[in-house]
Amino acid sequence: MSKPFFPVSYSTLACDALASRILPHFEIAEIANCKLWHRGLSDVYLVETSTTMYVLRISHTHWRTKSEIDFELELLVFLQQRGIPVARPLRTQDGQLSIEINAPEGKRYAALFDFAPGQIPLGDLNQTQGQKLGETIGRLHQVATDFHSRAYRQPLTLDYLLDDSLDAIAPFLHHRPQDHEYLIEAITEIKQKLQGMPKNPPFWSVCWGDPHSGNVHFTEDNQVTLFDFDQCGHGWRAFELAKFLHVSARTGMEKTVRRAFLDGYQTIQAVTPQEEDSIQPFSQAAHIWQWSIGLKSAKIHDNCRLDNSYFSHRLQQLKMLSSPEWELF
Repeated sequence: MSKPFFPVSYSTLACDALASRILPHFEIAEIANCKLWHRGLSDVYLVETSTTMYVLRISHTHWRTKSEIDFELELLVFLQQRGIPVARPLRTQDGQLSIEINAPEGKRYAALFDFAPGQIPLGDLNQTQGQKLGETIGRLHQVATDFHSRAYRQPLTLDYLLDDSLDAIAPFLHHRPQDHEYLIEAITEIKQKLQGMPKNPPFWSVCWGDPHSGNVHFTEDNQVTLFDFDQCGHGWRAFELAKFLHVSARTGMEKTVRRAFLDGYQTIQAVTPQEEDSIQPFSQAAHIWQWSIGLKSAKIHDNCRLDNSYFSHRLQQLKMLSSPEWELF
């Protein structure tokens, strides 16, 4: 009698099997190479034919449901049809945007995308690229107010960004009661500052969710393509701006580039004084949300990261974002 497979929480899908069992569902040329390219919130494979490159993304069971993945892929099709430069998801020969895979740990979903032309900006964005990215996100928010889907995606509300994130972080702070209390107080203060933010267009749209220079390609003539919409959802456009500035602060992006990004955005959509005032607390919310996402992933893939220095560093960053000297502008 054969023994059942040992239970697993995560598996790496074999490239040969993906090439022979998944990729033939798409109308593309014969596969020349398929290799695991990056492991993040999903597994990303680089697919090459004799003429074209694609990106094959395999979801993780702990991160997104089928409905949430459908929402994202339908959004990308919608944006591409309306002239927003995003990496297009391909449909299978029977018209589907994803393929279900029965992995050892549960159902995972494969989606194939055009490879975004160009490359990630070397040494981070320059002023021209910052301006271009700001303009593009402004256009995205404009057209995305008309996007509707029967698929459900968790909106980027304060309850989700802050309360759900606190639930994920708090168990790791039981031995640090003062830090736990500080986090609760910080979240309470953020919510108070963001009370009354309007949840109607143009202030509330669909956000990309993860806008930073690592998720865009630029060609030599600075044509831009956006990708990695894993964190998208209905939300405040001011949160999107804050999310970009939060990442920029962590990476040390020059102030002139950050300013060019905001100027570019406002050539498309004017930002109100209320939204300007909300950007600092939204940057704190973005930090807390990103922290919780990283924790959920690390619990499965990389527990060794979760030492005292990890939590001290993130608390220190939150305090910096809360201070008058946050200097995002």
